[in-house]
Amino acid sequence: MADLILVGVITGAHGIRGEVKLLSFTADPEALPSYNPLQTAGGKGLEISRMRAQKDGFIASLKGVQDRNAAEALKGTELFVPRERLPEPDEDELYVADLIGLTVKLKDGSVLGEVVGFPNYGASDLLEVKVEGRKDTVLIPYADPFVRETDLEARTVTVDLPGDYLSDGKGERDA
Repeated sequence: MADLILVGVITGAHGIRGEVKLLSFTADPEALPSYNPLQTAGGKGLEISRMRAQKDGFIASLKGVQDRNAAEALKGTELFVPRERLPEPDEDELYVADLIGLTVKLKDGSVLGEVVGFPNYGASDLLEVKVEGRKDTVLIPYADPFVRETDLEARTVTVDLPGDYLSDGKGERDA
């Protein structure tokens, strides 16, 4: 899976003819069919034969999926493309997959933890960080002024957090 990049996910079935709803994570969301064949986490190949935009994603026809039951069985299926088939990101861009596993450091150089996710709940992209010495994770906006530098070669993200950012709400840092 290390050389596979997540480019989309099937979110459900649409209609009775086997169409699926899907979200595209590519820079140009409508370009998803150009990456055919797509691959599932289990190694199965899927190919988009038609795709049209809708309010919150796309409706797609997949080769070999011809009824609602087959489409419903694909709900939640993540779609991947081998990294070598994707263009190199521009200098100021990166693939989200490159962030997972990076060490997160505070601006003083001390280690905060490791990036374990990159959610976006609608407001902005977030780093999900497993903080050393804590059971939970913290979410840090992936934007100025919080993120100072992302160095893929050094495999680090340097962040600048307000003094009480990691507190438990009672003025003490969680342990």
